[in-house]
Amino acid sequence: MALLLLGLGVTPALAAESEAVRSPRAVATLASDMAAVAPGESFRAGLRLQLAPGWHSYWRNAGDAGAPTEIALTLPEGAAAGPIAWPAPERIEYGPLVNFGYKGEVLLPIEVRVPASAAPGDTFALRAEATWLVCAEVCIPEEGSFTLSLPVADQALPSPTTGALFEATAARLPRAAPWRASAGATGRQASLTLAGPGLAPALVQQAFFFPHESGVIENTAPQPLSWRGDAMVLGITLAEGATPEALSGTVVLRDAGGQRPAFEVSAPVAGPAVGAAGLGFVQAVLFALLGGLILNLMPCVFPVLAMKAMALARLSGEARGQVRLHAAGYTAGVLATFGVIGGGMVALRAGGSAIGWGFQFTEPAFVAAMAWLMLAVALNLMGVFAMGRPVGAGQALASRGGPAGAFFTGALAVVLATPCTAPFMAAALGAAMAMPPAMTLGVFLALGLGLAAPYALLGVFPGLARALPRPGAWMERLRQGLAFPMLAAAAWLVWVLAQQSGPDGVLWALAGGVLLAAGLWALGLAQRAGIGRGAIAGRAAAGLAVLAALALLPRLAAMPAAAADPGPGAEPWSAARVEALRAEGRPVFVNATAAWCITCQVNERIALRSASVQDAFAARNLAYLKADWTRGDPAIGALLRAHGREGVPLYLYWAPGATEPLVLPQLLTEGIVLGALGGP
Repeated sequence: MALLLLGLGVTPALAAESEAVRSPRAVATLASDMAAVAPGESFRAGLRLQLAPGWHSYWRNAGDAGAPTEIALTLPEGAAAGPIAWPAPERIEYGPLVNFGYKGEVLLPIEVRVPASAAPGDTFALRAEATWLVCAEVCIPEEGSFTLSLPVADQALPSPTTGALFEATAARLPRAAPWRASAGATGRQASLTLAGPGLAPALVQQAFFFPHESGVIENTAPQPLSWRGDAMVLGITLAEGATPEALSGTVVLRDAGGQRPAFEVSAPVAGPAVGAAGLGFVQAVLFALLGGLILNLMPCVFPVLAMKAMALARLSGEARGQVRLHAAGYTAGVLATFGVIGGGMVALRAGGSAIGWGFQFTEPAFVAAMAWLMLAVALNLMGVFAMGRPVGAGQALASRGGPAGAFFTGALAVVLATPCTAPFMAAALGAAMAMPPAMTLGVFLALGLGLAAPYALLGVFPGLARALPRPGAWMERLRQGLAFPMLAAAAWLVWVLAQQSGPDGVLWALAGGVLLAAGLWALGLAQRAGIGRGAIAGRAAAGLAVLAALALLPRLAAMPAAAADPGPGAEPWSAARVEALRAEGRPVFVNATAAWCITCQVNERIALRSASVQDAFAARNLAYLKADWTRGDPAIGALLRAHGREGVPLYLYWAPGATEPLVLPQLLTEGIVLGALGGP
């Protein structure tokens, strides 16, 4: 073959690339991946642009400004050519504009088919007229005419010089996405969801959607990335007035190693922006409002009702302005804390963390700190110490009177509410975490408004406060009696810690509680001593005791997880075990739970552990698997998100031969479980 080419007076190296068109900004050539072509076979030709530093050219959709490169080929009779295969672009910012294009060097390949009638010894003449726009501080249109003559031979001969260039370009070409794609939009806020194996926060660090057509999205807007199991969700802002029927374009990912694989996607836009839970934004907000209202009746909120009751009692007889201030302070505290939790979850998700509702209770140090906080509140209510001068702890702020105290009472109510999940909450939060950040925060704030609604009504109708009993001696007895729900909450949290870290965790938590109690007792003595050396010494001792307790938190955080006992009749959950049991044809019931989830514990005691349900499990040879999320297992977090949940509980039932599980409600009864199984 080489002898044939030499006989034609053409070397392989020169045959694969045309003469260059040069400017100070770019060098352009027409290149081929073959030094010789064969009859009836295809090869790749393309415009090669080598751009000077600081200059760029454009993709098929140029973005906010610019124009794509155009190539017109003139081919021998019987030959055919396809369209330009565009390599994945990059996002190029210039002032207030964002363009899509290329820097450095780019090759725009086109597949060309040689006619079967071509004979060895002929010359395949390829001509091209091309225009391209190059931009830096200014934009300059350029053009060129190119001719490339390739010998026809019995067998195609790859070019030793440009072949590698075409192979490198092929690696940059988008492939068909192997994942399910869906999209939704509400107004200008849209979401693009890709779901399937191979997608995970640890594998994908960044992602960006480049639409094929201009005028579809707001190119300057960020595209926040969030996760729901193996579902990757990009938040997209549509262009003003854009109502696309589908989001079609190229999604470019960036992995931990800096590689940029690209994939072609086309997802019909189906109604409102949705998450994997299938709820639109408006429906998610309504669900969140209702769920927040019901959350007031859940057991995990009971402890903070002590402080609410005291605050309500103080409002009796107050002026309308004071009532409104208290109600506004409490509502603001609830909304601000929900905003912080929602914003934190969005930020952590964007950073690749797989977290969900109540995630802070998966950390033993946080559980211990909350137990100590409940103990401190109880001691304050009992009169061991007073909060005339706050020491900076949460209970100090919550114990204060006035709007500031109401604000921090609301904040504490939210923190204590997170171990519970009320009806409607799970669907709302699951959908919210798949939406753009602004919508996610909107759903969280709606949840907070529902929780604060009973107290907020006092701000709208301050006259309701007059119906409350008048302040009197009974308030002091009530105050002391309400310490006991706080002590009960502290005891429950220590039990949770026992499930997370075992006896050693309980030991350190109790030691910290004793130190904290001793410090607050010393503070009380100092407060009663008034001003003097004794008061100073008491306050110093109190400060040292509190610091000593806080010093135990890192030790608790580093403690290994306690061995989880799934309980009688149950076995630990794993995805592989579920698949193995289903392959055997057995029914499978999965209980995703956590020791700190009060809703989960109540459901187990009144429904799942009942004799009738256990008998039904045994009669069906049902496999009962427990997915324990007490310490925040990432695999269980993925299970939750795969079924539209951001926290526990989650109950799944696979009947024999079923391809998809039945998702049971979050509040269970014997009847609900037996009904799902098909009867007793």
